[in-house]
Amino acid sequence: MTYTAPVDDIMQALKAAADLDTLTGETLGLDEETLRAVIEEAGKFGAEVLDPLSKVGDRTGAKLVDGRVITPPGWKEAYQQFAEGGWAGLQGPEQYGGQHLPAVLGMAASEIWNSANMGFGLCPLLTHGAVDAIESQGSEELKQLYLPKMVKGDWTGTMNLTEPHAGSDLAALKSRAVKQADGTYRIFGTKIFITYGEHEMTENIIHLVLARLPDAPPGTRGISLFLVPKILVNKDGSLGARNDVICAGVEHKLGIHASPTCVMKYGEKGEGAIGYLVGEENRGLNVMFIMMNAARLAVGVQGVAVAERATQQAIAYARERKQGKSALSPKADMAPIIEHADVRRMIMTMKALTQAARMICLVTAKETDVSRRATDPAVRAAAANRVALLTPIAKAFSTDIGCEVASIGVQIHGGMGFIEETGAAQHYRDARILPIYEGTNGIQAMD
Repeated sequence: MTYTAPVDDIMQALKAAADLDTLTGETLGLDEETLRAVIEEAGKFGAEVLDPLSKVGDRTGAKLVDGRVITPPGWKEAYQQFAEGGWAGLQGPEQYGGQHLPAVLGMAASEIWNSANMGFGLCPLLTHGAVDAIESQGSEELKQLYLPKMVKGDWTGTMNLTEPHAGSDLAALKSRAVKQADGTYRIFGTKIFITYGEHEMTENIIHLVLARLPDAPPGTRGISLFLVPKILVNKDGSLGARNDVICAGVEHKLGIHASPTCVMKYGEKGEGAIGYLVGEENRGLNVMFIMMNAARLAVGVQGVAVAERATQQAIAYARERKQGKSALSPKADMAPIIEHADVRRMIMTMKALTQAARMICLVTAKETDVSRRATDPAVRAAAANRVALLTPIAKAFSTDIGCEVASIGVQIHGGMGFIEETGAAQHYRDARILPIYEGTNGIQAMD
């Protein structure tokens, strides 16, 4: 079936839960017609460009060939259309070429792209988080050199946190950074589970890497954050030599096959990868949490996205599949299974959970906008507190229901749901990573 953006459901969530009047007032400065128009255009891109590639990406996957990651057919061209259409800079800061539109609109668009093709949607998701971190804590030189290209979509960004032995325990990180006389750092170490750590869709990839200085205190207090480009960038913005960073492997995963999950090695040649400090030494986790919290909400939106996609597919199948008798159909005919009470109950459960999660995510995004854009400092502070409360809830609830709704979708398909050809299984496989991403949902519960 073809994906259709749920524009009316998104608008209803904005009105009922996210206080659309506030969104269209002085704080965010958008009228309802503009909001709907942007969401509708995002929906067209999702349906016409991204959706047709989803099953291709799942079956083909990303592959490592001679140290280079090759994305599935059509991926590079779709990304070029994405960037050329201005979608990469939707929320980007205006001074670096972005449109500076509110996060609540960005999250609505992100839902659509991830519904249409989650394997694709992960790439701009992480780039946006990297832009946030650099804009907040990067030096003026780093901002001027890197943000215009990243905001435009010419370069993508990654988040390099964990290592083979560490998992979610970032206090156990061992990657190291050695300061140089010129103020740069040399980075050594191995990072795992790096989404889009290597690909051929853009000419450069900007890695944000956690590492320790030689004299750093133990635990999370001794972690610093570094910007490490795949290709070194000259002071005039032109590209220079290849940095000492490689992709050593691409993971074979349960789902999101098209998204390259990379093992990244820094300093394999012995000289170390050249990196630049973001923020202060030994306070890198504070900066990384800017990116992580943005990613947590975005991953929650992915839970909404996969739930919406699974629901649409289940409804389409239930309308076509005929089995058994129903009071609503002529007695001599087999009835569409959507007429059976249990199937209707499951579909209503899918729709209710999806809309509830959508509302939680959009409310969190709206509060993010208020915390950044309101003129009253007290209003900004109150909104920031609500964001801190809502972010782990949005992430955990939405990703849990993403798995649940995708599972119900398989159930509605019956035995055909367990067979890959129908596509229901892909949504279930893709959804399963989401409660693990960006801190497991047990960690969200601790927050």
